[in-house]
Amino acid sequence: MAKVRNRRKPMSEINMVPFIDIMMVLLVAFMISAPMMTQGVKVELPKTSSDNIALPDDKEVLIVSVKADGSYFMDIGSDHDKAVDLPSLTEKVGKVVSARPNIQVLIQGDTNVSYGSVVQLMAGLQNSGISHVGLVTDPVALEGQ
Repeated sequence: MAKVRNRRKPMSEINMVPFIDIMMVLLVAFMISAPMMTQGVKVELPKTSSDNIALPDDKEVLIVSVKADGSYFMDIGSDHDKAVDLPSLTEKVGKVVSARPNIQVLIQGDTNVSYGSVVQLMAGLQNSGISHVGLVTDPVALEGQ
């Protein structure tokens, strides 16, 4: 009597469990590392008692910083800790705004920066075609808090 072989059909399904495990590990890794990737330059912001102006959630923000020594910084790209001269900064910001017209430009100036440095920056941004610029401040701490 001849033996009958049971031929198995090739499996045409992909086992998704390992892929889901890998995706969960990547998700957790990105959730943990994302808050640590804040960019920007440390400046001592002036304190004011004005109310905060809330930006819409769909609005992107580009922060241009001016340190106390008058050096300019942008928070885009990997060179956010590298000082940039004013003409190249206004050129880069102009290109970013022309590519993304919905972006809001904010100036973050140190408390001890000269008024002239901030005015030169604002004039340079205006010459680049940026008509609306915001200034960033820190709220004043109220007594007893």
